Amino acid sequence: MPERPANVEPARADRVSVLLPLPLAGAYDYRVTDDMRIATGDFVRVPLGRRRLAGVVWGPACADLTEAKLKPIAEVFAVPPLRDELRRFVDWVANYTLTAPGAVLKMTMSVADALEPRRAVTGYAIADAGRRALVAADSGLTPPRRRVLALVGEGGAATASDLAQRAACGAGVIKAMAATGLLTPVSLPAALPPPVPDWRLSGPPLSSAQEIAAAELIRKVRQGGFGVTLLDGVTGSGKTEVYFAAIAAALERGRQVLVLLPEIALSTQLLKRFADRFGAPPALWHSDLGHAQRRATWRYVADGQARVVVGARSALFLPFRDLGLIVVDEEHDASFKQEDGVIYHARDMAVVRASLARLPIVLVSATPSLETTINVQSGRYARLHLPARHGMARLPEIRVVDMRKQKPERQRFLSPPLVQAMGDTLAAGEQAMLFLNRRGYAPLTLCRECGHRLQCPNCTAWLVEHRRVGGLQCHHCGFTTPMPPTCPNCGAAGSFAACGPGVERLAEETTQRFPQARIALMASDTLVGPHAMAELLERVERHEIDVLIGTQVMAKGHHFPMLTLVGVVDADLGLSGGDLRAAERTFQLLHQVAGRAGRAERPGVALLQTYMPEHSVMRALASDDRDGFLAAEATSRREGNWPPFGRLAALIVSASDADAADRAARAFARQAPHIEGFEILGPAPAPLAMLRGRYRRRFLVKARRYAPLQAMLRGWLAAAKLPASVRVQVDIDPYSFI
Repeated sequence: MPERPANVEPARADRVSVLLPLPLAGAYDYRVTDDMRIATGDFVRVPLGRRRLAGVVWGPACADLTEAKLKPIAEVFAVPPLRDELRRFVDWVANYTLTAPGAVLKMTMSVADALEPRRAVTGYAIADAGRRALVAADSGLTPPRRRVLALVGEGGAATASDLAQRAACGAGVIKAMAATGLLTPVSLPAALPPPVPDWRLSGPPLSSAQEIAAAELIRKVRQGGFGVTLLDGVTGSGKTEVYFAAIAAALERGRQVLVLLPEIALSTQLLKRFADRFGAPPALWHSDLGHAQRRATWRYVADGQARVVVGARSALFLPFRDLGLIVVDEEHDASFKQEDGVIYHARDMAVVRASLARLPIVLVSATPSLETTINVQSGRYARLHLPARHGMARLPEIRVVDMRKQKPERQRFLSPPLVQAMGDTLAAGEQAMLFLNRRGYAPLTLCRECGHRLQCPNCTAWLVEHRRVGGLQCHHCGFTTPMPPTCPNCGAAGSFAACGPGVERLAEETTQRFPQARIALMASDTLVGPHAMAELLERVERHEIDVLIGTQVMAKGHHFPMLTLVGVVDADLGLSGGDLRAAERTFQLLHQVAGRAGRAERPGVALLQTYMPEHSVMRALASDDRDGFLAAEATSRREGNWPPFGRLAALIVSASDADAADRAARAFARQAPHIEGFEILGPAPAPLAMLRGRYRRRFLVKARRYAPLQAMLRGWLAAAKLPASVRVQVDIDPYSFI
């Protein structure tokens, strides 16, 4: 058995409770056989019905059952036990989100076979032909192949998935290189530890403001203990290098580090900067990884060999052996909210995990969320400020284009000022970016004859036309269908019209206006995996692209030295829909998009096309008054008792039939408790009244900030008697209102 941490207490010798990674009511009791030595936190295999499942010893037995009724534990896995702070974190998240603890544990045990003994793996070493090709001037190697050979030639053999990750290419490239004799397969040890980042390496010179902030973070890491610090700096101010200093301090103490990113698309340039700073890449954790790599990374984290993990929100539940620091980059980003399964906000839960483990956490943003801002003002969080861009770079000038006065041509979407600015930018040999947070060619397709609109059969949403793949798609459930030859309502042929622009349509217009420009799309459906993102970013940096057109995946975290113009095609897009955070989100997104311009010595400008130039978001962006905007938002929220000054929960009652959903919602409403300090709104059809084939009715519960919201909801749910076919989804602190 592996050595147990000091904070793991032995369980009762003859019986224990075991929590399984299933949405069950709680832990089950099992008998410990005489030949087993069991401690709380151990991973074990136990029988459940006809199955044998892996679970975690959660503590002493819960029920007073006779020994004959207890099934014995079948096996104890030879992996480090789950630490006390992570078990308490699982229970805390389950209690807060009103979720079964086993469902939360499943996120920690997301790779079930990682508990099994490690198997030998196949790796690839550089072959003689590869060495010759690497030094030959006329070898004809593609950039990805050259990167792979350089990595293997310098660092030795590695698995295909590891090489693909580090070289930013697909695993198929590695196997093709082996087939052509550039690489040779070799057998690697079962436990191939990841490279260890070297904290002793020095990074780039810091400005005086960066040095002050870095010194304070280093002090907090060395001191230890829980504390939340907001690293607040304008775009391009060098926030990453500052928290790299904190990472180095944690590594110096022998501790592990977790860096959370809202989207894995942000990792490409961060990974390169990390490797440059520490001489080795961090471990990665996200859904695009192959199973073998996820399995290996899970074990490396549990064993303490993965010293730094960069991951999406699910990395928060990894079983770190000795976590010493958490960093949440772009802490304001709504992508940290998990909307399916266990519904939680990774930023907020990261603060909880840091609190339970008594370790420092750094929240990083150029546009902090209102929740974080209020916590800073109240003294709960500390704040470090980087007020200026690093080096010679200057913040971009933001100009508002009033589309009521500067109208585009018919069936065009770029205003005259933006077209002029693009022409000037391209003539100067610089790069431009067009931002529109809408994938595909057109968000709506309708029949010119009868007005029929093509809608998803599973959701109350219009089908989006994607001309690159030649079809229609629902962005909520994934339904796809070819464009019908005739209108399904009136039978007219060739009568469909594309309404509104998506990024594909912008690319079409840009090509027509600037036929010599080299154009690329950057959206989640045009870039499959981090390696595709890495290749595109390299092309941008090599100035092989003149105009980059994309959605929010290009809005944050990317540094393009020659990019001097950003055009926001529809700045009003996020301001509708009744979302209480609509203005805040729009401000954050547009501020981040504008911040892509002028990141080096060349000055930048951002043009915001809007039909509402008088809106507070547009005024604040144009005047660079972030703090004034947040103050106005805080006043508005405080007056309405909305978060973060009050509490909010959303409950969605759904059924496969509209009448059944209505009946269930009315029955659920009749069971609603009437408690002072709580206000229940609804039921009403959710904005997406049908989603994935289920009809949805929504309740909103408002409460005072310190009201016992979970207790109230728990009682309401327990009292409700609904058919088994009806589901009730609970979202504490909702961010999405669809």
